[in-house]
Amino acid sequence: MDGNLLNDIEKVVDADRAHVWHHLIQHQPFQTGAPKIIVEGKGMRVWDQHGKEHIDAVSGGVWTVNVGYGRERIANAIRDQLIKLPYFAGSAGSIPGAMFSEKLISKMPGMSRVYFTNSGSEANEKAFKMVRQIAHKRYGGKKYKILYRERDYHGSTIGTMSAGGQDERNAQYGPFAPGFVRVPHCLEYRAQWDLTGEEYGIAAANAIEEVILAEGPDTVGALCLEPVTAGGGVITPPEGYWPRVQEICRKYDILLHIDEVVCGVGRTGTHWFGYQHYGVEPDFVTMAKGVASGYAAIACCVTNEKVFDMFKDDIEDPLNYFRDISTFGGCTAGPAAALENVAIIEEEGLLENTTKMGDYMMDQLNALADKHAVIGQVRGKGLFLGAELVSDRASKEPVPEKQAQAVVADCMAQGTIIGVTNRSIPGFNNTLCFSPALISTKDDIDQIVASVDEALGRVFG
Repeated sequence: MDGNLLNDIEKVVDADRAHVWHHLIQHQPFQTGAPKIIVEGKGMRVWDQHGKEHIDAVSGGVWTVNVGYGRERIANAIRDQLIKLPYFAGSAGSIPGAMFSEKLISKMPGMSRVYFTNSGSEANEKAFKMVRQIAHKRYGGKKYKILYRERDYHGSTIGTMSAGGQDERNAQYGPFAPGFVRVPHCLEYRAQWDLTGEEYGIAAANAIEEVILAEGPDTVGALCLEPVTAGGGVITPPEGYWPRVQEICRKYDILLHIDEVVCGVGRTGTHWFGYQHYGVEPDFVTMAKGVASGYAAIACCVTNEKVFDMFKDDIEDPLNYFRDISTFGGCTAGPAAALENVAIIEEEGLLENTTKMGDYMMDQLNALADKHAVIGQVRGKGLFLGAELVSDRASKEPVPEKQAQAVVADCMAQGTIIGVTNRSIPGFNNTLCFSPALISTKDDIDQIVASVDEALGRVFG
């Protein structure tokens, strides 16, 4: 770390303690203790204000820094672009915006249009607004309801929380916007039906159809789902689920919105996006975190041409276009960084590495489950993995939230940063979360898993 910065670190800590309102954390302990300041990062590792090194198994805390820290070529691309043109409102185009849109669409067969925003929450809001406008334009305002799934998360605005399937995150923030309707999840580990495998997946999808029929298909405009549920427990869908979901959406003329804010841009391995593992053809795909690996703020709401055409078919109608703007969607640093981010993933073969290292980490975590009965199930795809902790494997009783958090704290003390489902599902904040950078090696994964092994041993004996 820079020597001058270390000399001034107490001033930094004092300023942080006095003025910064941190995310997702209770500040009372900071009255006597110091907040953690992350000072520097390189590759898979970060250093705090004490100079302590940590291996980062959650890519910036919230599955974002996909290509790792210290990528000078991304920083240089941002600098060069900012000198040339930092910003112009999205009513006009920019060179990096156009070139990244072309690159992105080349990775998404069937999709065609990119609407730039500054966060995943905002990208999802744009899709919701498009659905509502289509309802008014095409269906007399009637087909306005948006279905969302239990355990899924789509953002922190009032609109996206209205589509929030995590009750503890939503607590104390209502009332929410009308017209959002919840459907059951597909988590087979906590089965709602006495079925397994593909039969369970089909049953979970059929449960969505039951909600549609109860609401009235002529009132439902869209279904919004994560391809792999993230903060709700790192949940992969059973076989049969996604094909049946697609079939249901087509049957009732319902637009399919896939939220790839976490899964997108390589996180699940093999493919660029999570939905591409399942043969799904969405109408909307939203993304954020990994688009530029956190080097610049950028998010996208991507649509197919069918959706886009509905906003330009009558030039005489003064309301017949998407009357929306995202202020920082006009920043050029985001797409400039995203172009380099995608190039790095391509040139370094990181999709392939994510698949290979993800399989290895899955095997290592399953081996850990053989040793620690507290691990009820390991699940995930690519370098996006979770380990659900239970007090008893037979009953699947979740461990108390404080014990799951104690595992995270123990790993942090060892110099390994992992995650846990965080005040999401009441009574079920018991899944350890892992999303190391796509550059992970076997040695990195061995270090992460070894820390978890030690932590489980100390917390649970």
